[in-house]
Amino acid sequence: MNAALSAAREALAGEEAWVVGGALRDRLLGRETDDVDLATPGDAREPARRLARATGAFAFALSEEFGAWRVTARDRAWQADLMPLEGGTIEDDLARRDFTVNAMAEPLRGGELVDPFGGRADLQARRLRVVSARSFEDDPVRVMRLARLSVALGLEVEPGTAAAARAAAPRLPAAAGERVFGELKLLVGGPRPEAGIGALDAAGALEAVLPEVAALRGVEQNRFHHLDVYSHTLEVLTTAARLEDGPEVLGEHAAAVAAFLAEPLADELTRGQALRLGALLHDVAKPPTREETPEGRITFMGHDARGADMVREALGRLRASQRLREHVAALTRHHLRLGFLVHRRPVSPRAVHDYLRACEPVEVDVTLLSIADRLATRGDRADEAIARHLELAGRLLGEALRWHAEGPPEPLVRGDELASELGIERGPGLGRLLRELEAAQFAGEIGSRADALAHARRAAGEPAH
Repeated sequence: MNAALSAAREALAGEEAWVVGGALRDRLLGRETDDVDLATPGDAREPARRLARATGAFAFALSEEFGAWRVTARDRAWQADLMPLEGGTIEDDLARRDFTVNAMAEPLRGGELVDPFGGRADLQARRLRVVSARSFEDDPVRVMRLARLSVALGLEVEPGTAAAARAAAPRLPAAAGERVFGELKLLVGGPRPEAGIGALDAAGALEAVLPEVAALRGVEQNRFHHLDVYSHTLEVLTTAARLEDGPEVLGEHAAAVAAFLAEPLADELTRGQALRLGALLHDVAKPPTREETPEGRITFMGHDARGADMVREALGRLRASQRLREHVAALTRHHLRLGFLVHRRPVSPRAVHDYLRACEPVEVDVTLLSIADRLATRGDRADEAIARHLELAGRLLGEALRWHAEGPPEPLVRGDELASELGIERGPGLGRLLRELEAAQFAGEIGSRADALAHARRAAGEPAH
């Protein structure tokens, strides 16, 4: 049984409260969770604190505006959200909810299902339907939730609901960016992110939320691509999500990559989920940079740099954190670097160093994005190109994982020592010498302090001592 529900029934025995929302819906679908939503008459604070005291859990205010409280087990094994009834009765509360499958209630102490809008029948029919015609008008963010739930629960959107969603979608830009981004994160982070984006598009919300991605539809590419930019982007997104499971294509690095992508990054996203955002946005500048030569050759010159600026703007509009904005912008800015190196084989140790330094701190992430991007590009001579790319990517991925774990090599000589030995002032010139020494050390050209000083003198144009 749901651990949160069991705890609530024991701690709040005799209380008037109702089990509502996703936990009830999922239980009727045979999908047990460790969370529960409870609706209580009056202030939710006291029953929340009582539940916390009885179970040794934590209780805190979740929303002052709506009077919601959250109770979380100390080991995070379960979670209960309590909120006051909206309206005087449970029926009034359910009438204010979004979809019929979420507008059901069950007395906490047990009893008949309260289902005034036919939510159980809709679940049985695998149908997603709004509670009322005003549902999307009251809250346009529900359009995004419609897309997410239809994919996550495998429900077909009822035609009238679909039409109402498309009518309300243009109002999404006026909604709070944080709420819109919250739904987008759940959608992109789900088990089928490409289907989620497709559902968002079908609901008319993609144009409103990410017009940069919607603009990719129908943008044709060169002969090395088998898809237009939009379909290619969805395939890169699908492939990036699969990398989280450590597929065979990653070879000896599969387990390390899986652990890396599970690391938390920012905005409640893991590195893997942020990589999905990078996959979704990495080509957003292709439409404005597309050119076709008189000979029919198609180019997208500068779409990496321009795309980074567009990513910052898009994620800023969604109120993403500065860290996440810069992370995804860096993925976009550097996603072509590995491909350029493929054409310069054999790749020297110095070139590897330059790649790691240029891409830092996304040296692992962007290598993975490059792999996903290449696997989703299957036009002319694809098998040969993919093999070459994966061969180099395997080498760079190993180096990038080490760089991420250990950082650059420990300097053989400190900056102040170098300045003193060479009699130079601190400044850009000293910085250039230190970077040269780091590259030489990484490449195995120097291995001691004496080597470093001699190399620095040569690089500075001084005679070696």
